[in-house]
Amino acid sequence: MAEQENQLDRERFCCSICLELLRDPVTTGCGHSYCLSCINTHWDKEDARGSYSCPQCRQTFTPRPALVKNIMLADLVEELKKTGLQAAPADHCYAGSVDVACDVCTGRKLKSLKSCLVCLVSYCEKHLQPHFQSPPFKKHKLVEPSEKLQESICSCHNEVMKMFCRTDQQCICYLCSVEEHKDHDTVTAAAERTERQRELGLRRQTIQQRVQDREKDVKLLQQEEKALNGSADKAVKDSEKIFTDLIRQMKKRNYDVKQQIRSQQQTEVRRVRELQERLEQEITELKRKDHELKQLSDTEDHNQFLHNYPSLSPVATHSRIRIRPLRYFEDMTAAVSQVRGRLQDILSETETKILQIVSQVDVLLPQPEPKTRADFLKYPQEIKLVPNTAHKQLLLSEGNRKVTCISKEQSYSYHRDRFTGCCQVLSRQSLTGRCYWEVEMVGHGVGVAVTYKNISRAGNSLECGFGFNDKSWMLFCHVKSYHFNYNNIRTPVSGPVSSRVGVYLDHSAGVLSFYRVSDTMTLLHRVQTTFTQPLYAGVWVCYHGATAVFCKLK
Repeated sequence: MAEQENQLDRERFCCSICLELLRDPVTTGCGHSYCLSCINTHWDKEDARGSYSCPQCRQTFTPRPALVKNIMLADLVEELKKTGLQAAPADHCYAGSVDVACDVCTGRKLKSLKSCLVCLVSYCEKHLQPHFQSPPFKKHKLVEPSEKLQESICSCHNEVMKMFCRTDQQCICYLCSVEEHKDHDTVTAAAERTERQRELGLRRQTIQQRVQDREKDVKLLQQEEKALNGSADKAVKDSEKIFTDLIRQMKKRNYDVKQQIRSQQQTEVRRVRELQERLEQEITELKRKDHELKQLSDTEDHNQFLHNYPSLSPVATHSRIRIRPLRYFEDMTAAVSQVRGRLQDILSETETKILQIVSQVDVLLPQPEPKTRADFLKYPQEIKLVPNTAHKQLLLSEGNRKVTCISKEQSYSYHRDRFTGCCQVLSRQSLTGRCYWEVEMVGHGVGVAVTYKNISRAGNSLECGFGFNDKSWMLFCHVKSYHFNYNNIRTPVSGPVSSRVGVYLDHSAGVLSFYRVSDTMTLLHRVQTTFTQPLYAGVWVCYHGATAVFCKLK
């Protein structure tokens, strides 16, 4: 009896907002009492409406009432504190906005301790006791409090959904399994959970292995960065020692070489660090994904587990990084030493040689070139053409993805980027990194090309045509054959003609490949070079009625 009275005292002198003993108590016009700071904070949120309500009885006040400390109540609370009275323990706290309230409590509801998947009711500690004491209730499944119990009820039959339809991938009740889903593949929700749990475990293993692989990659990159910096520092030191012995005119060359080394060092270190940061971000994301999968795996409610399971994204495949086995800048040091005795005669030649060696420092090996179309489609590049670059006999359509050669010139306005002599057009997007796109051709006389942006535009000179200069590369498609053009050199290309050509570019590796796309990928021509600028996709459509479409890749 004394304990019940003590509990009653706690509830009478607790603020219904913070659930603690009243601090600086004030009483509103409706007679309810709150902590001064609690009610002010509550009413601050209602300022925009211009009316203020009591959190308990919802009586409204306009204007905002002036609050005065309830001295008698404050004194009483202080006296009670001296007797050892404290705020209500957490087990007896009332349900707040973020809590699951007891469905049995009347009036002001207490927080739920458990939810029952059989009763589909959430219970506080008091009302949960029959589930521990009464034999019929002991077989019920209790889980952590949940507000989504009704999602386990079949909307058609008002029955608990304890079955799972694999045909329709949804939870159903027993009546559904013998009616609407009669001929479907159905199992119990528990059986389906067991199967999905096994799949979940395999996916977690894949993620965990990927985390381990990426952590090893990060360590490898850290070692490479240290070796790269050490080699670069040593190369700079050696070159400075050699250039000290040279005459005054070589001081400028010394500075140029040092700057080139530092520039390449910074470029490579930046690449390594950027990749390292991406891998660390990937590790973080994988760990977060693993945590989400663990939370789902630990879910006790079968229906909740199956409800959330389809939303999980698959774990993507990955490839390990590869490091190029180079000696970094040591070759540059050797080259400078050889120059010392022949400086006057080969000064200009030496400068070119040194800078070329420095630029070859590349820590990361290029990734293997894709083999199957599925591999190529991992690097899809959406290509859209720029109307301001199109020759006046080219008509663009389908969102600037399709180009058709027509006999009548279009009324295009003048633009300095427009091709005036060759029936060509360029893409809007610059192409760097690894990318792949496909061109569908109708008719003959279509050239599929890549080019630097600074290719000439005006007139019919070789400097303007794709493949007739050192700024562009083109595969030209005839009715029954192909040929490849670069720098006005024509190379016949063997292989069956297809209406669709795939283009693969690895800019940093200097790889440009053209493929015949059909049931399989057939390599038509491959270029290995060094690209010094970003590239742009282009087409040359020579004959009236011929079309070229940059395909949407899925």
